[in-house]
Amino acid sequence: MIVAGLGFRKDASIDSLRDALARAGGHPRALATAADKADAPVLRALAADLALPLHAIPLAKLTNQPTLTQSPRVQARYGTGSLAEAAALAAAGPRARLLGPRVTSQDGCATAALAERSIP
Repeated sequence: MIVAGLGFRKDASIDSLRDALARAGGHPRALATAADKADAPVLRALAADLALPLHAIPLAKLTNQPTLTQSPRVQARYGTGSLAEAAALAAAGPRARLLGPRVTSQDGCATAALAERSIP
């Protein structure tokens, strides 16, 4: 199962989220973000438009997730290098792996990363 993790600024639009998701590629089966962002109307609208479940990841599950990219701002707030990457990994579950580093929307307001659960 592929999960798309999303990070975004308060002023991000649904187009920002769609662009980041498109740039990440793939076809996620679910969306994920930090619990403190999960009620954002633009994210709820995207999940509804795509008919995908949205996972609100508790902040404790984001802390210390290994990520491919590092943002000092995200590290200070969430305890991990990339919100998008950490949320995707946490939602995909044990033995999940990132399919690549996070990507940023053209307007710089949203990031997306894909993770896939490895099934033994």
